[in-house]
Amino acid sequence: MACRSSCTHEELAPRIAIVWRGDRQARRAATPQNNRFHRIFEGLAALGLAPEPAVFDEEFADEVFEQLLAVDAVLVWVNPLDDGKTRKILDPLLRQVAEAGRFVSAHPDVILKMGVKEVLYETRHIGWGVDTRLYRAAADFRQAFVPTFLAAGPRVLKQNRGNRGQGIWKVELAGTPAGDATLISVLEAKSGSVPETIDLSDFICRCDMYFTESGCIVDQPFQSRLPEGMIRCYMSGGRVVGFGQQLVKALVTPPSGPGREPLQPGPRIMHPASAEPFQTLRTRMESEWTPEMMSTLGIEEASLPIIWDADFLYGPPDAAGNDTYVLCEINVSSVFAIPDEAPAEIARAMASRLEQSSKSA
Repeated sequence: MACRSSCTHEELAPRIAIVWRGDRQARRAATPQNNRFHRIFEGLAALGLAPEPAVFDEEFADEVFEQLLAVDAVLVWVNPLDDGKTRKILDPLLRQVAEAGRFVSAHPDVILKMGVKEVLYETRHIGWGVDTRLYRAAADFRQAFVPTFLAAGPRVLKQNRGNRGQGIWKVELAGTPAGDATLISVLEAKSGSVPETIDLSDFICRCDMYFTESGCIVDQPFQSRLPEGMIRCYMSGGRVVGFGQQLVKALVTPPSGPGREPLQPGPRIMHPASAEPFQTLRTRMESEWTPEMMSTLGIEEASLPIIWDADFLYGPPDAAGNDTYVLCEINVSSVFAIPDEAPAEIARAMASRLEQSSKSA
């Protein structure tokens, strides 16, 4: 990497911008110590790198762009949807930064391959897959998503990009058809949602918005073991760096009646990559499923995100009674909180990517 003629020895350290969303005041006040990413700052600094805050908002996108052009690498933690804001401005900006020779993780093009619900359809043949359908247009959805699918049991519909359960629906038949109408029960995964009985055709109209801007809907069978919890497998590149186990309440029917409180998820209990209960899952992720995903999606190892995760539900036990695992989503845009071991792994991966980049330059 080129050095400015006036740089000191300290300034030779590669600069790493850490990007997260915030307002103007947050950008002015940001330091390596006063934010939730402080342990990542510490891990990077411990390896001789020079991390710096790069708080982003559309209001001062040009300013952030200039900052990112002056660093060596960029690590990004920005959700696809956040209080009505999207990454419509940020993603083209990051592409320009990458084209200018800066390492960006996760690159927006990699997010569009991995960090969208469509990946569940594209990788349905991998051992983590189930009977998965994809609708790319509202007309296809209207024609194909019919009561005969629901007769075999509830389905889960997912918009392509989102977070916090937005646009993820459990859908099941609610009884016999009323005249020409087919009544269904729908429950969104968003916190505080309650079941709603609605005509199937009205619900399909409600889903039209998910097809805007090249969106799509992914359709999977509901996993009956959902109440047993979800396992989040944290990855750095192609290596498992930890696990998070949590009893989830999204898509679990809440209690009815006055005064009933909404269901709350249990705490996410973090485990190191070496935790014994998850070694089968670890082996499959590192040796089978991640390489197969990369081959299917056309992703090189050097482009894998510095930090990402795969969320698994328990599938039906196999013939020997062992657990199986069903992928319910991959998170790439903003993976946090993370296991205690992850910041050091992120730092090591970042240093390795920069070294490889320097050798190939």
